[in-house]
Formats: sequence, C-alpha cells, structure tokens
Amino acid sequence: MFNKHILNRPASSAGPAARSTAAPGAADVGLLLIRLTFGLLMAAHGAQKVFGLFGGPGLTATGKGFAALGYHPGKLFAAIGGLSELLGGLGLALGLLTPLAAAALIGVMINAMVTVTGAHGLWDTNGGVEYSVCITVVALAVAAIGPGRLAADRFFRWGKGGWKEAAFALGLGGIAAAITLSL
Repeated sequence: MFNKHILNRPASSAGPAARSTAAPGAADVGLLLIRLTFGLLMAAHGAQKVFGLFGGPGLTATGKGFAALGYHPGKLFAAIGGLSELLGGLGLALGLLTPLAAAALIGVMINAMVTVTGAHGLWDTNGGVEYSVCITVVALAVAAIGPGRLAADRFFRWGKGGWKEAAFALGLGGIAAAITLSL
C-alpha cells in the first residue's frame, strides 16, 4: 500500500480501466520528467558516440578510444556501448521495455566505472564515478518503481515495476558488463 500511495495510484481493487481513465498524478509526471531527462541525455550521449551528433566524435574516433581502453575490436565495442546508451536512453525516455532499457544503461555504466572513472574516486570533478552512479541508480529505481502511467509500458505487466523488474535490470546489466569486461 505504501508504494501505491506514494505513486498516487488507485487501490488494487480498482481495475485497469479505472487506472487508465484517471488523470495522471504528480508522481507520474515526476517519473516522466526523470525518464525524459535521463533517457534523452543518455540517448544523445550514445548518438555522439555512434553518429557523431551533438558535437560527438563519431564511431571511428570512439572506437579508437575504446581500443585504447583495451576493448578489441574498439569500433565494435564502441558501437555496442553507443547503441546501448542510445536505445537504452530512448527506451527509458519513452517508458518502453523499461527493465530492458534500464539494464542497457546499467551495463554501460558499470563498464564506464570499471574501465574509466573508477580509478579517479567518487567526484566527477576529478573524473570519478559520480555521474555513472547517478545514472545507474536512476535506471534501477525506474525499473523498480515502474515508468508510471505516462509510459508506453503502462499496458504491460512489467510496466508496474517491482522487485522482479529491478532484479532483471540489475542482473542483466551486471551480466552484460561482466561478459564485456572479460572479453
């Protein structure tokens, strides 16, 4: 009940039709703002890597950077990382396949923390993990809470969030990161 109260959702006795016709609450709008902000910024960050948009380096230059970090072939791993950010960010922004979108962002951020930012401590001003931790926690929290009623996932079982959705996002993101880091 606490979770439903916080999210301004009707009691479970109200059926899906009652939920879909009620006006969105402040929590749904708040979740939309979080999803749009983090999702679209991550999608743009991925578009910088893959397509060179928004002043980004593009795939060839990003691939050279990935190769310098020990990812071989660098261009392939740059494409995987960039597309994970792009598609994961768009999924989060739209509230579409939210647990999978969250997993993509979590996996990329774990890789960033291990290979780039982890050696620089916590604070972003020193090149640390601060930014990556924030993105990881927001993605995990949205998977746990659910994307809200202003999301494409509102019609699906996983659109309500929960422990299973959060575990899926964290587990899949962690496994993908571990596989990538072991290659």
